[in-house]
Amino acid sequence: MNAAQISRGLKALARKDADLKQAIKVFGAPAPRIRPPGFETFLGTIVSQQISPAAASAILGRVKTLLPSLSPAGLDAVSDDALRGAGLSYRKIEYLRGLAKAEQAGSFQSNRLDTLSDDEAIAQITALKGFGVWTAEIYLMFSLGREDIFPANDLALQVALARLKGLETKPTPKQARALTAHWQPWRSVGSLFLWHYYQGAPVS
Repeated sequence: MNAAQISRGLKALARKDADLKQAIKVFGAPAPRIRPPGFETFLGTIVSQQISPAAASAILGRVKTLLPSLSPAGLDAVSDDALRGAGLSYRKIEYLRGLAKAEQAGSFQSNRLDTLSDDEAIAQITALKGFGVWTAEIYLMFSLGREDIFPANDLALQVALARLKGLETKPTPKQARALTAHWQPWRSVGSLFLWHYYQGAPVS
């Protein structure tokens, strides 16, 4: 999401939610988060799963150096052994091969996800092995710029929402969705603010 979207969303959210309005005054606007749409971002998502950002960056750099192009065909041109040497696990290689195969077969088209509804795009992404709902939601928010996504299973969002609302325990995903239902159609901006708030709000 870009700065203009965030600014519009925060103004709307401040009118909808008094707790958010006060928190926005204290913590200000979160920085934009924009990732390019397409195969490269999906490749990077797989590489970064369950490892530190620093390790992911190093491995992704080595993988990109290996590939003749950042495309399914470019991935096909590189052996599993070479990808293993770059630091990828066999499981991640399997996921990458599945992604490339789906793109080439036309059963998954990353460059057409922007033509689908939120639910349709999430269904397309989660049909791929190795991609869950959270990953799909993050892609919609930061690569497609969708403005009304709330990744309710995200632990940091649950903790931040509990702090914002003065709850004794973090809400369940179902409760978190209910607590933020009135944020529509700006739940992506609300989510981005909650991550920002999570970094700076004191623990009660």
